[in-house]
Amino acid sequence: MTIHYHPSIEMLTDYAAGSLSLTHSMSIATHIEQCQECQQQIRKLTTLGGQLFTQTTTEDANIVDLKASFFDKLREQDRSESMSSTVKEQGRRDQSTDHMTSEETLLSWEQDYQVPKSLRQFVPFGYDKLKWMPLSPSVKIATLCQEEGGAQVALTRIKAGASIPTHTHTGDEITLVLEGAFSDKSGIYRQGDFITRDASHKHKPMVTKDAECICLTVLDAPIEFTGWLTRLFNPIMRRYHPHSNH
Repeated sequence: MTIHYHPSIEMLTDYAAGSLSLTHSMSIATHIEQCQECQQQIRKLTTLGGQLFTQTTTEDANIVDLKASFFDKLREQDRSESMSSTVKEQGRRDQSTDHMTSEETLLSWEQDYQVPKSLRQFVPFGYDKLKWMPLSPSVKIATLCQEEGGAQVALTRIKAGASIPTHTHTGDEITLVLEGAFSDKSGIYRQGDFITRDASHKHKPMVTKDAECICLTVLDAPIEFTGWLTRLFNPIMRRYHPHSNH
């Protein structure tokens, strides 16, 4: 599985520092579970954070200089690791994959289709057992948790070939693809991809025709449909979101 879209380095830094909200942390934890690249980044951020903390006292800490130093060191590590990973990757390509056992094959298959570990307390019996609320004949949502006065975490399930009507956002939106794939005018997004949108974005997500798509979504505020007919659904969307003041 190749993942092309990731959380920003600022989001990963806040996650590693434990300063993100529960809802945003859930989305990043679920992404990291599937993404080796971000797993490495988190390990790197944790190590660098510890080093900088021991080098800095309360009296002489300047937050701007500290942040600049942090990202300078991060870039240095990126350059050195990039050189070493090129050599390692070539070595992996030379290894044969013919020795995978049937047990390893089965484990790989199960990992592709199971609910991510970070979501199992909310989805203990699989996606089909959730209480889905239909938004249309082809789109359903299931709310997982809500922060009081904050964001909402939900699963969105869309049938193959279907789409969500054109909409914009009244706050920030995070989408993490769990199964299937969808596209909009900015690209195509597959399993593991982490996409962020805000009020400056207007899009019409469309699911590929080969399979349904299940996404984890985090909304700080309700989405807002822009079509002359779909606007009728905006009051419903606001009613189901805890942070709407409209």
